[in-house]
Amino acid sequence: MYRAYLLHRTPYSNSSLLLECFTREHGRFPAIAKGARAARKSGQALLQPFTPLVIRITGKGEVKTLAGYEPDGTAPALQGKNMYCGFYLNELLVRILARNDPHEELFHHYEQALHSLSSTDDIEPALRRFEVALLGELGYGLQLDVEVEQGNPIKHDTYYTFELESGPREAGPSDHNTIMGSTLQALAGNRPFCDTERNQARRLMRRILTHYLGDRPLKSRELFTQHFS
Repeated sequence: MYRAYLLHRTPYSNSSLLLECFTREHGRFPAIAKGARAARKSGQALLQPFTPLVIRITGKGEVKTLAGYEPDGTAPALQGKNMYCGFYLNELLVRILARNDPHEELFHHYEQALHSLSSTDDIEPALRRFEVALLGELGYGLQLDVEVEQGNPIKHDTYYTFELESGPREAGPSDHNTIMGSTLQALAGNRPFCDTERNQARRLMRRILTHYLGDRPLKSRELFTQHFS
C-alpha cells in the first residue's frame, strides 16, 4: 500500500480510467483502474486529483493495475483560482518528473503546497516555494542567497540579473530582466512577497521553468489566464 495523489485521469476502454499516480515511494507512474467508471459514485469520487489516497497496485509492466484504494484523510478544499493552481502543480510534475523516479521530499512539498493553497487567497508564496523545491529536488537547485561572481551575499536593495544554470549577477536598474535582491531573498526564505517582489518572482520562475520544460505552453496556465486575467 502506498500513499498517493492522482495527477491526471482520462477515460480508458469502456468502463476504466487511466490514472497518472504520484506516490512517495515510486514517484510518478501510470495505472489502470479497471471498471472505475462503472463503480459506485462514491468510489469514483475518490479517484480525483488532490484527494489523498492509499493505493495498492499490481503488475510488472510500465502501466500498473490499481488493485485497491481508500481515502487517506480529507482532501484540501481547492476552489476557483486555487483549484487551477493545483492543476498547475500537477501539470508541472507530469511534464518535468521522470516516471518511476521517487522523490520523497518532493511528495512532502507537493502535499504542503496543496494545503497552503486550500487555506489562503495569496497563492504566490505557495506556488513559488513549490517551484523552487521542485527544481532543487531534480538537481536544478537555484542559487538565491549569494552573487555568482564574487560570492557576496545578496543585498536587499541591489539589482541583479539571473543567469540560467548559474545564478544572480549584480546589475544596473536599466539592465534587461533585472530583479531586486529582496525578491531573491524572499524566494530563498519563506516570507510573503510585496507586490513588486511578487511580479518579479513570477517572471523569474516562469523563465527558469521554461528553460527546463521547453516552449510548449502549460495548459493549466492558459486556463488560469482565460478565467482570471
